[in-house]
Amino acid sequence: MSEHDGSRSTGQQAASGAALGKPDAPQLPRRFYKDVTVGEVPGSDGGAVFSVLLDGRPVKTPRKAVLAVPSQMLAEAVAEEWVMQGERIDPSRMPLTRLVNSTIDVVLANAEALRDEVVAYAMSDVLCYRAEAPTDLVLRQIETWDPILDWAARALDAHFLTTAGIVHVTQRSETRDAIEVAVRRITGWRLGAVHLVTTLTGSAILALALEAGRLDTSSAWSAAHVDEDFQIGQWGEDWEAAERRQRRWRDMEAAGRLLTDIPVSNR
Repeated sequence: MSEHDGSRSTGQQAASGAALGKPDAPQLPRRFYKDVTVGEVPGSDGGAVFSVLLDGRPVKTPRKAVLAVPSQMLAEAVAEEWVMQGERIDPSRMPLTRLVNSTIDVVLANAEALRDEVVAYAMSDVLCYRAEAPTDLVLRQIETWDPILDWAARALDAHFLTTAGIVHVTQRSETRDAIEVAVRRITGWRLGAVHLVTTLTGSAILALALEAGRLDTSSAWSAAHVDEDFQIGQWGEDWEAAERRQRRWRDMEAAGRLLTDIPVSNR
């Protein structure tokens, strides 16, 4: 494979966690293209899909599939990440490209396994485990999380049990069945975003609320960090933790963007 072809597969061979200042860290690949455009190409089902082109050539995923999406808006957002690259291509600054790559290479071929993971998260969802003290945190959890659980009960017919502390609470079988039905409706592209939000937040309920439009991305992120934000308010924030959180937020933004740009009809 030529150097050009290797870079065209999104430069994923460079470790996204390569840290500046580490002499043994893999060097990020050089930017090898000038122009970034979006082109319409036939999809496998006969409909149109949109590919990101670098100097007229399609971007490839790490597994060498053409990076093509069913939404022009999403393709343009991915293209913008490529436009914004400097002298070197940094995958850590391309969260939407990474999510699209993952969806094409992994999610679409393993949908059932990923659905099972989302359901498993729901059965131990962070929204169901409440603090016993202090009172301010208890009230903040109630104010933020209870309306979301009420939504799940009304919209999904999923009635979750909550508990104070960390002792496991077993959810009713009817609740699991309701979540399985809800997750089964989410296919293809939107499933990749739901799975990512679930793992980022520890909450399948938040991911489903975001997918359904009950929450926007910022609100879902804030709800997932009630405990952490309370602790920051009490003790301050460690800069390394803040940096990690910012990286995770960029991934969350990418998932929210995908859900916005891929309509439900293209699930």
